[in-house]
Amino acid sequence: MAPEKKSNGLDNYAFSIEGVEHFCDGKGGQGLVQSETDRRRKLVYCVTDVPPWYLCIILGIQHCLTAFGGILAIPLILSQGLCLQHDGLTQSHLISTIFFVSGICTLLQVTFGVRLPILQGGTFTFLAPSMAMLSMPEWKCPAWTQNASLVNTSSPVFIEVWQSRMRELQGSIMVASCLQILVGFSGLIGLFMRFIGPLTIAPTISLIGLSLFDSAGINAGNHWGISAMTTALIVAFSQYLRHIAVPFPSYSKAKRFHTSRMYIFQILPVLLGITLSWLICYLLTIYDVLPSDPEQYGHMARTDLKGDVLGQAPWFRFPYPGQWGLPTVSLAGVFGIMAGVVSSMVESVGDYHACARLSGAPPPPKHAINRGVGMEGIGCLLAGAWGTGNGTTSYSENVGALGITRVGSRMVIVASGFLMVIMGIFGKVGAIFTTIPTPVIGGMLLVMFGVISAAGVSNLQYSDMNSSRNIFIFGFSMFSGLVIPNWIIKHPGAIATGVIELDQVLLVLLTTSMFVGGFFGFILDNTIPGSKSERGIVAWKEAHNEDAGETVESGEVYDLPFGLSARFSSSSWVRYLPFCPSAGPTPQQRPPEDAGSPETKEEVGKSDPTASSVGVAL
Repeated sequence: MAPEKKSNGLDNYAFSIEGVEHFCDGKGGQGLVQSETDRRRKLVYCVTDVPPWYLCIILGIQHCLTAFGGILAIPLILSQGLCLQHDGLTQSHLISTIFFVSGICTLLQVTFGVRLPILQGGTFTFLAPSMAMLSMPEWKCPAWTQNASLVNTSSPVFIEVWQSRMRELQGSIMVASCLQILVGFSGLIGLFMRFIGPLTIAPTISLIGLSLFDSAGINAGNHWGISAMTTALIVAFSQYLRHIAVPFPSYSKAKRFHTSRMYIFQILPVLLGITLSWLICYLLTIYDVLPSDPEQYGHMARTDLKGDVLGQAPWFRFPYPGQWGLPTVSLAGVFGIMAGVVSSMVESVGDYHACARLSGAPPPPKHAINRGVGMEGIGCLLAGAWGTGNGTTSYSENVGALGITRVGSRMVIVASGFLMVIMGIFGKVGAIFTTIPTPVIGGMLLVMFGVISAAGVSNLQYSDMNSSRNIFIFGFSMFSGLVIPNWIIKHPGAIATGVIELDQVLLVLLTTSMFVGGFFGFILDNTIPGSKSERGIVAWKEAHNEDAGETVESGEVYDLPFGLSARFSSSSWVRYLPFCPSAGPTPQQRPPEDAGSPETKEEVGKSDPTASSVGVAL
């Protein structure tokens, strides 16, 4: 079924904006385009435009809901390693904290970082090494914490059990984030990216999803019927119904009260699938269809297992740094999280280029990329200080949402940042999410981890996969990333170098699938002879550096805010700072470009295959 073409000329435009005839002006300043084809390829708002306040709020809510699945899943999965399965109130505090920190990091990134409309949130690249660290013998949960009848959530013993693990995670994340800050603000990311290509990225990203299959299976196995229903709903909404526009009541000055059609299934499939399954579980609970006996199969699908967590949660709770105590540091945890930091940096660089194309901005210059990576490192430092148990990264899902809505304004993402901060302060919001049954979470993870794995494999499109060299590298890296961690987990005593700290470091690294697969991919791709074209380096660079065509001036997008660039440009030492824009003419001083030049291209609607596939699928 072909998507409908709206009166404003937009294909798959999720929110129809009545009465808005504003389109992003190109370099030549031609204003409104005339042909219908050109109108469909134009953005409604470019990155530097400021939409009406109500549109910023509406689309800001949409971006929050788009990132909802990924942000929510991380603390719920992490709570298993922190021994918090039966402490719903603490889970709600973790959810509120990660929303609060994600909002702050989003505002910092849009204002002082790469300055593109890109949302920040929790990252699965940190989740794998975190779970590997928490599975070490000294951090395994005591048996009594797995029994709800034996857990007293207010006892000092239980509080120390989970807070000691959280403090260890906090310290490891804070120290490891210093690597990202150093690589970003020193400009080393450019040198770093010379040696990383698709054959390193593909196994690293794919193994993030594949290595967490056990978590998805455990949650889904609590009630396979509920999990299958959740998965089926998400698949139906995101794949089969995404081109169906649903009428909604709306109001405009011209038409007064009327109906507008919105592609609601395309932009909110995860939220709709979880909400419907959640509601069905609630109905099955109040009518006692689901068993109330904890020993019977299907009991975990009830919505009343967390007790009166909604009533216990405060209306307002302000998260603060060190709320779980003074962070501690272990060498093993730091090296494990560093593997996640490297993966997060590489993924974010690709997201920056995709976001620039979809928002009508020029390709990001080096100083903007350096600043973006460095600011993500600061975000991870803040996440560690606040105690989310995770870091922050750029969200590919929201990059894909830009291509759907055709609104590339960064003010929309600023609105999203403020909304997430507000959600983090309201304690009841996090408490509501903790009542989601684990089978519903399992059904969501089946889809989410599958898409993450496929998104990693999609990077192979740049390489020559008819080459036996590339097939060997990818196959060996993937298989080693599954076999070696699985064996080490079953035989933890096999690593005995005589140095306890070294044993812990090796244990965490070798049980982190993404590190093992990415390490072999990196070594083999850079040592086995092969041309750059065969390795995919040429196509990779072209895909991430091609001109976005009809865009606003680079300085307007990427220069520092509040006139800081103009103030710094008068100092000669600024040119030695890799994260500051070099001195040059202001946008008003630059000579006008010929709009009719044959070099002018219109590729604004062109999207990054990986980012768009993840965004549309979720």
